[in-house]
Amino acid sequence: MDMSELEYDLPAALIAQQPADRRDASRLLVYDRATRDVRHRVFAELPEELAGELVVVNDTRVVPARIRLSSPRGEVLLLEQLGDREWEALARPTRRLQPGRTYDGVELLEHLGEGRWRVRLAGEPDGETPLPPYITEPLSDPSRYQTRFARVPGSAAAPTAGLHFTDELLGRLDVERVTLHVGLDTFRPVNEPTLEEHRIHGERYEVAPAAWARIAAAPRVLAVGTTTTRTLETVARTGELSGRTELFITPGFEFRRVDALLTNFHLPRSTLLALVMAFAGVEETRRLYALAVDERYRFYSFGDAMLVL
Repeated sequence: MDMSELEYDLPAALIAQQPADRRDASRLLVYDRATRDVRHRVFAELPEELAGELVVVNDTRVVPARIRLSSPRGEVLLLEQLGDREWEALARPTRRLQPGRTYDGVELLEHLGEGRWRVRLAGEPDGETPLPPYITEPLSDPSRYQTRFARVPGSAAAPTAGLHFTDELLGRLDVERVTLHVGLDTFRPVNEPTLEEHRIHGERYEVAPAAWARIAAAPRVLAVGTTTTRTLETVARTGELSGRTELFITPGFEFRRVDALLTNFHLPRSTLLALVMAFAGVEETRRLYALAVDERYRFYSFGDAMLVL
């Protein structure tokens, strides 16, 4: 797949800097693959678009992973917990940091290359909410970068499709949970000439046996977000209810357990956009994104959502 197919033009004004005043007040673009119909809804109307699907969400919780360094001035960004108080992290300025030293409560154990370090914390993570770089405005309420069903700490980024749900809306749906801890590599742009040359990094997941029994038996499953999709399709292929997934979903992929997809609008040249194209079709996704731009939908983490049936 040529990378030009993952490009699209997006006015900077459509990159959402703040969440909607109410989570379920965001807009929802609905696309029916069978009829190719498009409907413009409000997220609170999601139940009206469903036909009894089991709604599967990712209950990971974002940790306060951005730790500021005072001297030298910089930061440590926690990526994945490796063990008791040990994490893999990005640290900068790497050239001025030394293994074996402790900076603002973060002990640098080993340089892993490309700015990545194995680090040890003095206690639990106690930094700032790690917002994506395209969000340049401060977030007054950090809880808005957590889903209402966030339960298991471990992510460096939120599973953003889940940010639209309120407690009231969840009460109207049949919901099941899985866990995949989101790493920043999920959002890393594809810089290779073709998609096939890109290497996707693994992420930890876990699905309770009772949850998978419900998911496997459901007539139809709606995956909330790309992280949930990767988890479900990993288990459907391997039968392993926990571990690490390096599943790379690209156009031509055969979906075995996901029947409908709820997702935000993703960055160009991203593996997340490739996953949406795998589910909805390359040309159809490009058409839908162009329509979303024309209709002034809000994009990325705090933006609007798309439902593909």
